[in-house]
Amino acid sequence: MRSPKKVVAKERPKTAFEKSTASIARWIHIYLSMVSFAILFFFAVTGLTLNHADWFSGAEQVTEFTGKVKSEWVNQADTSKISKLELVEYLRITHGIKGYVSEFRIEERECAISFRGPGYSSDAYIDRDSGQYELSETRLGLMAIMNDLHKGRDTGSVWSVVVDASAILLVLVSLTGMIMIFFIKKKKKSGLFMALIGLAIALALYIIFVP
Repeated sequence: MRSPKKVVAKERPKTAFEKSTASIARWIHIYLSMVSFAILFFFAVTGLTLNHADWFSGAEQVTEFTGKVKSEWVNQADTSKISKLELVEYLRITHGIKGYVSEFRIEERECAISFRGPGYSSDAYIDRDSGQYELSETRLGLMAIMNDLHKGRDTGSVWSVVVDASAILLVLVSLTGMIMIFFIKKKKKSGLFMALIGLAIALALYIIFVP
């Protein structure tokens, strides 16, 4: 006696809207992933180095300089006439100072200039009477530079835009990946289930282990 044939329900054909949505999501996901690969890989690696800074700490290099600038640049009763630009450029040219000027402080007896950059700092103290100065330059190494780039610290406005753009790209790559799973019939349920499992694990770790 023949066993009855199993009736296999036919899948509903995709509508034109579903096909175009899936195609667009796939296109965005693939090409955004490729375009942003380098920068997202950088932020992934530096996320690890930031979380374990003691593993990757480099040797701190401190260099001390002394010198003298023209006294008329700083010895002015009217502090608005102090030659700020000339002082900054002189230190840059003479000692190869990097970074941007984070502070230019004028006090009664001295001028203090601070330079900051990724993994870098430099501070100069200039006597207003004589023009004599002391300059200390600190370089923290490649890992410190990478970590500061990750945090956007002392990196300037352009790199700040890069950090924001990287975050937006990562959001788009994640969302388009999630959209694509809805159009893969055989993997949709398992894929969504795994996404929920990942979310639940992250929440559980936060609730249990984060003070």
